Amino acid sequence: MRIAVPDLISPSYFPAIAAVDLGLARDEGLEVELDLLYPVTEAAEALRAGKIDFLAGAAHAPMHAFPGWRGVRLAAALSQRTYWFLVMRADLGIARGDLGALGRVRIGAAPGPDLGLHRLLAAAGIDTARHGIEVGPVPATEGTGTSFGLAAARALGDGLIDGFWANGMGAELAVREGTGAIVLDARRGDGPAGADAYTFPALAVTEETIEHRPDDVAAMVRAIVRAQDVLRADPGRATEVGERLFPPREASLITELVRRDAPFYDARIDEPTVGALLDFGRDCGILNDPVTYDAVVATRFADLWNQAEGGT
Repeated sequence: MRIAVPDLISPSYFPAIAAVDLGLARDEGLEVELDLLYPVTEAAEALRAGKIDFLAGAAHAPMHAFPGWRGVRLAAALSQRTYWFLVMRADLGIARGDLGALGRVRIGAAPGPDLGLHRLLAAAGIDTARHGIEVGPVPATEGTGTSFGLAAARALGDGLIDGFWANGMGAELAVREGTGAIVLDARRGDGPAGADAYTFPALAVTEETIEHRPDDVAAMVRAIVRAQDVLRADPGRATEVGERLFPPREASLITELVRRDAPFYDARIDEPTVGALLDFGRDCGILNDPVTYDAVVATRFADLWNQAEGGT
């Protein structure tokens, strides 16, 4: 089976990456290939077309390819809460949380995640047109081999953009290089009320796969829950994964980023979380139909979310 992530070199979808690379899925009897497929909107289309079996990406991504959530379910959360950072050029001197200081700037954001930034700015009362805020693709991020956070940090350093909305790895690189400063961390309470609940990293799978291969889906969920448990107990395990999959600099940083995110590694998907996700979809115009919790979540796997079995 194939599982795709829209950004490999980051902590965003790391429990799924670790589940494959540490052999946890194999221990559950499942042979899985890990693919990088960017952007997440195209990865959702690949899931719909049957080109991949699992998508480890943003929880709202299926709404781009499965109207009204028909034909797809979320089987587990990889982590909790909105997980992107707004990073701006350090020389702009924008204080943490001061969205009102944004003006005449180009902010890079990937298709799919860009909806989160647009919604956040609107909720903060920021009129992007009036403030001259341009949100769009980062140069040189076309193609399936892109790890967006790295590309965004590089583009910021090269002066191609004034800021970006991306994962923790991109934010860390920009801060360490002195080119960027974190203006907003939605997961940890920055920004307008509710911004931390727009979306979250999740494992998506089609209803067809659930129907015809339920044991394999259950095995993947168990592997992810075990990976979350391993990483919470020993974030240092992330380094061995990074050394196999990442460039050296990023491999040296991943353990610290996983350590920061480990408190959010929780596979549960509760009804308030789904309610906020659906509100986000409606606000962004990618969901028009009434949808229930059971139509979004593969509840048959819910009993697996708390069954971590320890390390490997």
